[in-house]
Amino acid sequence: MKHRVYLLVIALMASFATHASNWNGELLAEGLNVPWGLSYVGNNRVMVSEKNGTVGLLNLSNNKYTAIGTHPNVRVSGQGGLLDIAQSPFDHQQIYFTYAKQVGNAIETTLSAAKFNQDQLSDWQDLLTTHSGSDGGRHFGSRITFDNQSLYFSVGDRGERSNGQNLATHSGTILRVTPEGQPVADNPFVSNSNARAEIWSYGHRNPQGLFFDKAKNQLWSIEHGPRGGDEINLIEKGANYGWPITSHGKEYWGPIKVGEAQEKEGINSPKKVYVPSIAPGSLILYRGDKHPQLDGKLLAGALKLTHINILTLQGSEVISELRILEQLGERIRDIEALPNGEIIFSTDSGKIYRLTSSQ
Repeated sequence: MKHRVYLLVIALMASFATHASNWNGELLAEGLNVPWGLSYVGNNRVMVSEKNGTVGLLNLSNNKYTAIGTHPNVRVSGQGGLLDIAQSPFDHQQIYFTYAKQVGNAIETTLSAAKFNQDQLSDWQDLLTTHSGSDGGRHFGSRITFDNQSLYFSVGDRGERSNGQNLATHSGTILRVTPEGQPVADNPFVSNSNARAEIWSYGHRNPQGLFFDKAKNQLWSIEHGPRGGDEINLIEKGANYGWPITSHGKEYWGPIKVGEAQEKEGINSPKKVYVPSIAPGSLILYRGDKHPQLDGKLLAGALKLTHINILTLQGSEVISELRILEQLGERIRDIEALPNGEIIFSTDSGKIYRLTSSQ
């Protein structure tokens, strides 16, 4: 009996390995400065945010990449710079950005917007400058996603653990605002004078992947843990996700657990934990027929462990994991599903690829 089980495990591992080897990346562009965010903007073009503040357009018809401008006021510091980019689903001429901004002695994750018309960006404005009071260069977040009426974006704890449970700061939270950057009227803490009205959920360490699945009205996030303990969470209104009270990770300086426990009553537990850490850079839930084998699955870009992480769901539970593109050896920063079902992704080495499959 044990022999048959062993053979079954070996067969399943071989099947997964074969499956993973069928995926590859087709190079579309290179030479960029950490292409942090990708957003499809129509006419077979993708707008790209580079960490140094450059904004560019990639024409997928001929793979030509053209810089079209520079985001004003970007403060490049440590992990901070120009971060995510997203075309508004409410007004296709509006493009949203998140970026690190110098505010006095602090550096703050900021939501901004610009008008996009005739391949030009104009009318730049900051919609929400978050508050952390931190001058450090760590844990800015920050991804953007949308439901049918509002915008969500994530902010890291800025390297200060206490921020995760402090509702008086935006740090360590996922925020929900109107298209104009104002708190949504039914946000969970709008009537709490001791909390920031924009907060949707809290207790996060550094969420760098965020995706709203409109098919099921579910908000998913992926965040960096400390040494071990990266998390995928299903985000609920007003919920506490534990950082730094709960964590599956350890301290960087020794084999000491972080927090009081891995789980605790009153704190939402993750749907998936990575030990060791993969260092997540992005997250989408794919809906499309271009790659039917990925339909309904979560895809996360891994920085430290250099692969795309594919997670199969049963309901809202993660039941299996597959790692692809390890052969590229690339820190995968952002993943974007295009309207035609194709998937593109960017890497910290300055490249943009199209995901291909021999299946």
